Amino acid sequence: MDASSTLYTWNQGELLVVDDCEVAESTLEAADSFLVSDGRALATGLHRSRFRESARERGWRGGSDLSAFWDTSIALIPREGMWFPRFELVTVRETPRLQFRLRTAPALSDSVVLATAKGDPRTVPHLKGPDLPAMSRLRQEAQKVGAQEAVILSEGHITDGASSALLWWRGNELFTPPLGLPRVDSVAARTVRGVAAALRVPVDEEEVSPAQLDGTVVWSVNALHGIRAVTAWVDGPRVVQDPARTAAWRARLSALARPL
Repeated sequence: MDASSTLYTWNQGELLVVDDCEVAESTLEAADSFLVSDGRALATGLHRSRFRESARERGWRGGSDLSAFWDTSIALIPREGMWFPRFELVTVRETPRLQFRLRTAPALSDSVVLATAKGDPRTVPHLKGPDLPAMSRLRQEAQKVGAQEAVILSEGHITDGASSALLWWRGNELFTPPLGLPRVDSVAARTVRGVAAALRVPVDEEEVSPAQLDGTVVWSVNALHGIRAVTAWVDGPRVVQDPARTAAWRARLSALARPL
């Protein structure tokens, strides 16, 4: 087993270490993850709620077990170091199973290059989990052209990133793709909108194509990296930078992290 990742399965009220090979035929139904830095994390309550709702939609019926599984998993996360744990609901031979992956965090970055994805392979776009393998393939395709993240379009308009949500600025107003579009409810994006509300910064929805973001400041946000400044868009719009604003908002998000 990779020393950087340990897999546990929930069995009769306990988390037991298993080998990935034992669950190689599993199907991922729901997943949630967030960055833990020295025992502190951002918006864990929102992550917990999203995972609970996703797991129930995908067939999990043990309500109290779900809460106990989450709490027991949280207790396993070391309070020192950088971690990126993942909570999972999988199906193994038609049987639902809760799993927890204790993973060390990958290298973090404060900037990212985008590329527009060729097509939309999502099958359950509003849930985090079932489409993660497809999203990984989209990012791999983006890496072939020098990007780190792929942008998914719906009828030519920006809907989501493969592993992040997109936000952009027009002057002092923050914009998001229409919230009614089929996509994962990003905890990071929701938290950024909450910061905006606290600062009385206007937030609005906008249906745009990539070309319509020419000359704007664009952010890619997720639970691992927080806010990342988009520094380039391969074969896409010309994006601009606002380092002072980006640094200030990254600091505001970091300040909201709380002990587990």
